[in-house]
Amino acid sequence: MSVRTALEARGDGSVARVTLDNPRKLNILDRDSLVALADGMRAVERNERVRAVVLTGAGEKAFAGGVDLEALGALDPQSAREFIGLVHDACAAMRDCPVPVIARINGWCLGAGLDLAAACDLRIAADTAAFGMPEVRLGIPSVVEAALLPRLVGAGRARWLVLTGETISAQEALAWGLIEKMAGTGQLDTVVNAALDAILAGGAEAIRAQKRLCKLWEEAPLEASVRASVEEFARAYETGEPRRRIEAFRRARKQRR
Repeated sequence: MSVRTALEARGDGSVARVTLDNPRKLNILDRDSLVALADGMRAVERNERVRAVVLTGAGEKAFAGGVDLEALGALDPQSAREFIGLVHDACAAMRDCPVPVIARINGWCLGAGLDLAAACDLRIAADTAAFGMPEVRLGIPSVVEAALLPRLVGAGRARWLVLTGETISAQEALAWGLIEKMAGTGQLDTVVNAALDAILAGGAEAIRAQKRLCKLWEEAPLEASVRASVEEFARAYETGEPRRRIEAFRRARKQRR
């Protein structure tokens, strides 16, 4: 499977659209695609013009249908460590990206595909999408970024996903908090683009600072999170962005009166 990256001018910056491209096989992940995805994301993060990323799967059937079964079946204990490390690296590239990453979920989102989606900042799904962690049915536990699931849906629902291996609908995923938005037929890109416009309406430096804090809030104790938040607040004034934006807001408000 190939991984395609395209840059799109939007607002005062660019949006990177990263696509898992093997629709005939439900965009399943193998070694090469996992490495390409991690490398592609890290190339994107070096581009200071990029203000947001959209990760999706090619076609209409799948975001990512999990990992290639032939690859899984050929693993031994040593190669299993290496392979799952590649899954983690790809997921970590989403979390380490300095700008928001939106998962555009257009169909099946299973196993490592759901790990990837969980590692994104926001998840927007078509109403026909389906979600699941079926690894236990193959004799394998769900691991790496599956650890994010309790933070998204709570401990009980996370246990349901990883212990039963059952799939849930987009409607259930929305009710559980696994996704933030659900789009009707033909409306997925409209909803994704609206989210992009909302993100790009924020200050570029402020959004990067907020992404750093969101990640920290998931990982650090409360006191450390509060201390880091104070530092990020003060650092924002070093950029000059608050002054420019507040002055622009005040001018616009005066004109509306």
